[in-house]
Amino acid sequence: MSEETTNKQEMPEQLSDILLVLDKEKMKIQAVKSIDENGKMETVDPTKKNQNQFMRVDKSGDFFSNFFSNFFSQLKNPTNFTFFKVPAPVAAEKAEELQKHVDKPTPQGEKVLKEYEMKAEPRPDKKQENQNNMATAQTTTEASEYRYKPEQIDWDTMKNLGLSKEYLEKRNLLDPLLRGYKTNELLPIGINLGGSILRTDARLSLQQGEDGNVIVAIHGIKKEPNLHFEFFGHKFTDEDKKNLLETGNMGRVVNLVNSKTGELMPSIISIDRLTNDVIALRTEFIKIPDEIKGVKLNEEQKQILMEGKPLYLEGMISAKGTEFSATVQFNADKRYVEFLFDRSNNNQQAQTNQQNTQQSNQQNQPQEAPRTFRGKELDYEQYNKFKAGQTIYVELKDKKDQPYKGYITFDKDTGKTNFEFPGQYKARVEPAETHKTQTAVNSEGKTNEATKNVQEPLKSGQQRPKNEKQQEQQDNKPAKSKGRKM
Repeated sequence: MSEETTNKQEMPEQLSDILLVLDKEKMKIQAVKSIDENGKMETVDPTKKNQNQFMRVDKSGDFFSNFFSNFFSQLKNPTNFTFFKVPAPVAAEKAEELQKHVDKPTPQGEKVLKEYEMKAEPRPDKKQENQNNMATAQTTTEASEYRYKPEQIDWDTMKNLGLSKEYLEKRNLLDPLLRGYKTNELLPIGINLGGSILRTDARLSLQQGEDGNVIVAIHGIKKEPNLHFEFFGHKFTDEDKKNLLETGNMGRVVNLVNSKTGELMPSIISIDRLTNDVIALRTEFIKIPDEIKGVKLNEEQKQILMEGKPLYLEGMISAKGTEFSATVQFNADKRYVEFLFDRSNNNQQAQTNQQNTQQSNQQNQPQEAPRTFRGKELDYEQYNKFKAGQTIYVELKDKKDQPYKGYITFDKDTGKTNFEFPGQYKARVEPAETHKTQTAVNSEGKTNEATKNVQEPLKSGQQRPKNEKQQEQQDNKPAKSKGRKM
């Protein structure tokens, strides 16, 4: 895999560490799941089957230390337990390794246990009886969803791109950036190259540089996804390429390889439909909802979605209260279950460029408008009008590269784009406008400025003078005499 290709790839998520605990009475290692308001800790077996239940905390050193200090201070009988911090991707394997060293103590095993052990003393300013402890733990857990702080952002760089904190907040784009996500829409940016300025649309994200500083990453629009090279050790099969190009999702879990550590990372792969980037998400970060549009998922259905596969669901209820069926699938870029509206039901799988509904933990959001239509990429102004539901005029080319024109309108409810040729559009719109004007003249006593001076009776629907004589009347010119000159 070339260095150039490697640099274009995005690493799957590695956001958190897992807290393991050794019960000194039972001498058994478990994964921490939660702690209740009475200071009682809930644990689960540290197996891959239970990994979605593990308590995850931001792996940042300072943050983890603060969180653990809070956690430890509210724990009932904290001296009964020994805690360990391990990387989330290998939590199950590390738990098994630590358990072996607990079962058969050796000097070498003691060193391994010490390597992962977390130590903390109850904070003197916190009492276990304090009713605010649970609230503190909940707030800390929620705060762990934020990877960055506003003050970490290089706002001078943002300013050079034509962006500001106020602008990002107004567009509701700052919050996803601070959580470590890309902006959920394209932004117009300008890059000063010295002698010239490059203006383009791009998604932005924040990343941590090797020096620890937060940098702004620009994700420009690519002509097409790069599926011809290996992606973190994975070579795309013909079936992989077909699925990614048709549905945006590969449809299976594969082991990607961390190029720095050699670690295997079970992940799903999708296409960023706004930029055509190839995006991977580790399976440990997949969250499947219990219910989708009124349909409760059973364990088998959840497992299908966990494996990145498409799932056909019937009997879902739309926001308008109508029943519908569709294929759903987890998208690695969006990080939620999306709808795939297919053109045929032969195999009940998605075969189109889909309009997606924001589903997951914040389900039932409006459909996402596509950036391109029949190969035509909309500019920033067109796209903003289009996604707002306005009708826009476009110039397109057919399969033989012959130009044609028309009007397109995006339907947020169905997620579909409606196209009309100019004749169809005028036939639909102009009669409606004519009727509206005529109603205003006849029923509301309003004046049609284009014909107000015409003395002859107007025909139904007439909006302007029909001949030279009526035009002269409208212009207040004397009509030409047809009599003979005496």
